[in-house]
Amino acid sequence: MAEKNFRHNSQDPQGPSPRRPRKSLLYYYCVVSIIVVLFNMLVMPFVEEKQVELVSYSDFLTQLDQGEVSKVQIADNQILYKTKTDGLTKIHKTGLVDDPSLVQRLEDQKVDFAAVIPETPSIFLSIFASYILPILIFFWLGNMLNKRMMGRMGASGLNIYGKSGAKLYKPEEGEKNFADVAGQEEAKESLQEIIDYLNQPEKFQKVGAQCPKGVLLVGPPGTGKTLIAKAVAGEAHVPFYSISGSEFVEMFVGRGAAKVRDLFEEAGKHAPCIVFIDEIDTIGKSRDNQMATNDEREQTLNQLLTEMDGFGANKGVIILAATNRPEVLDPALLRPGRFDRQVRMELPDLQGREDILKVHLRRVQTADPIDYNLIARMTSGASGADVANMVNEAALRAVRHGRDKVTTEDLVESIETVIAGAQKKNSIMSDEEKKIVSYHEIGHALVAALQKGAAPVTKITIIPRTSGALGYTMQVEENEKVLMSRRDALNQIETLVGGRAAEEVVFGEITTGAANDIEKATQLAKQMVTRYGMSDKFGMMQLESGGSQYLGGQGQMTCSPETSYQVDQEVLQIISSSYDKAKQVMIDNRDKLDQLADHLYQAETITGEEFMEILAQ
Repeated sequence: MAEKNFRHNSQDPQGPSPRRPRKSLLYYYCVVSIIVVLFNMLVMPFVEEKQVELVSYSDFLTQLDQGEVSKVQIADNQILYKTKTDGLTKIHKTGLVDDPSLVQRLEDQKVDFAAVIPETPSIFLSIFASYILPILIFFWLGNMLNKRMMGRMGASGLNIYGKSGAKLYKPEEGEKNFADVAGQEEAKESLQEIIDYLNQPEKFQKVGAQCPKGVLLVGPPGTGKTLIAKAVAGEAHVPFYSISGSEFVEMFVGRGAAKVRDLFEEAGKHAPCIVFIDEIDTIGKSRDNQMATNDEREQTLNQLLTEMDGFGANKGVIILAATNRPEVLDPALLRPGRFDRQVRMELPDLQGREDILKVHLRRVQTADPIDYNLIARMTSGASGADVANMVNEAALRAVRHGRDKVTTEDLVESIETVIAGAQKKNSIMSDEEKKIVSYHEIGHALVAALQKGAAPVTKITIIPRTSGALGYTMQVEENEKVLMSRRDALNQIETLVGGRAAEEVVFGEITTGAANDIEKATQLAKQMVTRYGMSDKFGMMQLESGGSQYLGGQGQMTCSPETSYQVDQEVLQIISSSYDKAKQVMIDNRDKLDQLADHLYQAETITGEEFMEILAQ
C-alpha cells in the first residue's frame, strides 16, 4: 500500500506539462475588431431596416388624404414619409410611382415635402465612419483602461511576477541599536546570540552550535517588537528586510506563495541579513478547526514553512517575526527548525518605564529636575509606545503654554490627558450635579484611604474630561506590584463601589455616574471566581478559558449552565458585600465625607496631601 502511494505521488519523469502561452493584448483587440466589422455589416442594416415600415402606394395616398402625413422625402426610387397618430411618430417607405397629381395633393394637405438631391458619398469616409473610427476608439479605451488597471495592480501588490514587496534597509540608513530600546533587557539578552552569530559565525561553527533559524517576538501592542528587530539589524550591521504578513495576502491563489519564494530568494542574495515579518498571524493561523478554508492563505503558509525549513543554520539568514496572538499560530510554524525560540516582550516594570522615559526625553528639551520615578509610578501598566505618546503630549503642552522646555508638571498632565482625555473647558454642570460628583469622588478616595495596604490617593478632581468622565480619583502605588492578593482584589472592588455608596448615603438616590465603576467591579469579581481561584464555593477550579493573552479578549465559560448560574450568584455576592462595607465607611465617617466633599466642590481639584491633611484633622 505504501509503495502504491509513493508511485502515485512521485513526479512524472517527463516533467510537468508546459503552460499554455499567454495571449497578447493585440490578439484580443483583433478579435473585437472583427466583431465590430461584422456587426456593422450584418446587424446594423437589419436593425435600420426594421425601424422603417414598408407600405403600399395606395396606403400612402389614403394616409395623405386623411391628414396623417406630416413630412415627405421623394428620392429617385422611393418615398419616405412620417405619420403622427395619437402622439406617436412613425417612418414609412413606399415605392415611387409616376403620379403627376402627387405634388398638388401634397400642397393641398400643406405637407412639408422635398426631393432628395442624389449625392455620391466618399467611400473612404463611409468606411472610416462605420468601421475604422469605432475600432480606433476601442483601441484607445482599451489602452487607457489597461494602463489604469496595471497601475492599480502594481500599487496594491498584485504584480504578475509575484515580487515580495519587502522593504530593504541598509545598515547605514538610520541605524537603530539596543541603546534605543529600553525596558526589555531580557529580550535584548536573548537576541544578543543572534547578533554574535551574524558577526562571528565561525565561533559557533567551531563548536558545532547552530544559530536559531527563526525567532518569534510575542507580546502586547506597543512593547517595541518592530523596534527591537531593527535594533538587532543595526547592532549586527547587516541588511534588514521588513514586510507585513498582510502583504502576502492576495486575491489569486498562488500569488502569496510566489511572494514568499521571492522574499527568501532576495534574502539569500544579501546574506547575512535579517528578514522581519510583522503580524505573522495574518498568514500563520492554525489550519485546524476552520469552518471555511482559504486556499490562498494555506498555500502561502505552506510555502513559508517550506522555505524556513530549507534554510541551513550557516546560510546567514535569520527570520524574525512578531505577533500579538501567539495562541492562534499553526503548530508547524512553532516547531524547532522553524521558529526555534520565542522572545516574550512584556509590559515594562517600574524600572523599565523609567528607562523608557529617559530614552524618549532625550529628544526633547527638559527643565531640571524631572521626577522620573513619579512619572514611572503613575504610568503603571503602560507600554513603551504609551510612554512615548505621553512624552510627546507633554512637549505639545509646553509649546501651548509658551515654554521651550518640558517640566514634570507637563508630564503629569499628559498622563491624565492620555488616560482620561483633555479637560472640557466649556462643560457646564449645575450646582446639584457638581455636588453629586464631589461626593462620588470623595467616596472613592475615602474608602481607599481607610484600607490597609491600598495605593495612596494622589489626586482628586471634578473637572470633566473629553473621555466622558465627570471626575476621577488617581491612586499611585509606592512600589511595583507583580501579584495581587485576594485582599487586594476586594479592596479594589470596595474602592470602585465607594462612589455609588456615597451618593446613596448622602442623597438617598443613585445616578448613572457609576457606570464605569460597575463595569470594572463586575469584571474583577468574575475573574476572582472563574480565573484566579479566589472563590469560596469553587476553590481552585478553572471556569473560564480562552481569550487573547495580550489583547485582553474575553474568555469562554467552560462549565454547565447550572454552574454558570452559581458563578453569577457568587459574583453578585462579592459585589454586594463590598458595597455594604463601602456604605458603612460612609456612614461611620459622614462628617469627614461632608467636609472633604465641600472642599473639593470649592477647589475642583485637590492633591493627595490636601486630602490626607483634612482627613487626619
